[in-house]
Amino acid sequence: MTTEPQASFEAAAARSRVVVRELTELHELHLAAGVLGEIWGVPDKPPMNAELLRALAKAESYVAAAYDGATMVGVCVGFHSAPAARAMHSHIAGVTSAMTGRHVGFALKLHQRAWCLDRGITLMEWTYDPLVARNAWFNLGKLGARVAEYLPDFYGSMGDGINRDDETDRILVHWSLEESVVVDACAGTPVRPVVPAGAAASWVAVPHDIEAMRLGDLEQARSWRLKVRDQLTVALATGGRVAGFDKERGYLVLPTEGEQS
Repeated sequence: MTTEPQASFEAAAARSRVVVRELTELHELHLAAGVLGEIWGVPDKPPMNAELLRALAKAESYVAAAYDGATMVGVCVGFHSAPAARAMHSHIAGVTSAMTGRHVGFALKLHQRAWCLDRGITLMEWTYDPLVARNAWFNLGKLGARVAEYLPDFYGSMGDGINRDDETDRILVHWSLEESVVVDACAGTPVRPVVPAGAAASWVAVPHDIEAMRLGDLEQARSWRLKVRDQLTVALATGGRVAGFDKERGYLVLPTEGEQS
């Protein structure tokens, strides 16, 4: 009988019309490095090269790709956390622009989830740029992950085509792979933020398209970075928690559970 994680992945892959599989052959890993270089805008210096991907695959970490027919259109790479944590750190995931609207990233993450659960790994974590609204919705809404930590300028200066000329603040999320809300999200029911009655709620807005803003008005983009950093770090440091993301209003911040007034 097909398990829930595998069934959820297969349904997502079918909707996206892609095949997702692990990579083991050297020529595939060279191709994956090239795809990552294309996505991150640095074809001559991809964020992960074939040699590193080869080592991770040999160490039985997660190295997989999505294919549209014979064409590789997405790559996802993760490695294990400390053994006692039973966790996977998903380091990088990207899909080519040609696949916009096909939900290939969703299929990749569900493949990664099924892969982890098949190996007894029940927690996954990764980071993302808190200013990129579509990624915030994907991670917190589509997948049901939860905000664990705000990390100012986490990677330092990066020279790729996405992060160049900006500080690399990141949000660390935890994805509890067997949690009921995650199971429902993987089956196609997004997690939408809800303000409990009487709760002292606040919203932290983000730009609709920070990537376009960086190209057109870098100073305004930097101003947004500092504003969101300040609001979220203060909220988390004073007992708040991020309870979800709304496409129009941004991050919902609530008091820690049990502390609502």
